[in-house]
Amino acid sequence: MKKILVPTDFSKEAATATDVAFDIAKKSGADLILLHIVEEATGGSFNVAGQAPYTGRQEDRLFTLKLIEKSRKQLQKAVADPRLAAVRVDGQLRIGNPYHGMKTIIAEQKVDLVVMGTSGRTGIDGMLIGSNTEKIIRTSHCPVLTVMKKPASSDFKNIVFASSLSKEEEVFTRIIKRTQQIYNSTIHLVRINTPGDFQRDHIVKDYMDKFAKKVGLKNYTLNIFNDLTIEEGIIRFADQIDADLIAMATHGRSGFAHVIAGSVAEEVASHASRPVLTFVVKR
Repeated sequence: MKKILVPTDFSKEAATATDVAFDIAKKSGADLILLHIVEEATGGSFNVAGQAPYTGRQEDRLFTLKLIEKSRKQLQKAVADPRLAAVRVDGQLRIGNPYHGMKTIIAEQKVDLVVMGTSGRTGIDGMLIGSNTEKIIRTSHCPVLTVMKKPASSDFKNIVFASSLSKEEEVFTRIIKRTQQIYNSTIHLVRINTPGDFQRDHIVKDYMDKFAKKVGLKNYTLNIFNDLTIEEGIIRFADQIDADLIAMATHGRSGFAHVIAGSVAEEVASHASRPVLTFVVKR
């Protein structure tokens, strides 16, 4: 891992995400990129130079210029925070749509991990979270770690791997194994049984065992957990074993299919009190 991106609006939630990202960067030897995006009053454009565009009303442009100057000072202060001195920190100030800004930085900088804060009050909300974060979770080409509160431990010793045991998730398994190596973790592979999708324990355990061996998991446990929904089951199982991290793949549904089915990963990320690592896999 070489680069970790932390989108920030200088809120308490963003500060928590920065703390977690710092711990990961220090452990893995990665650089931190702190990104702040000024959402222009007139909307639309995205300027990587961090200068206000010359379109729209004069009042809007003046407001944007003042906001840029304030944001620049806040970002410089965040980058220079002595608590981050142990890792290399780069500050990026951009203008435009937050979602497109994050996507652009991820591609430009070849980001390996995005760490984002969530409020947990009404699910995912705000500039960093809300629809922008849901889109990032659904479309990012790199893993996304959402954090509601500072973890009790900076070491992810117990990782819940909520899996559908599909072939498509084998790529994500490699990411989890790398995380396991960094933290010397135990992986708790879990399959959630729900009333609408119930399978007998011995059948599921046999399939899970074959999946674990096929992808080369080591130091792992096999678990079946019953609940009314997959989302609730994942969160309750993680609470039951006092996990440090929940890891799960998302198939990145969009459009009408996403409206109908929603996204289990997004629901878990918006309601779990523990850090949630997600990754988009292709069907």
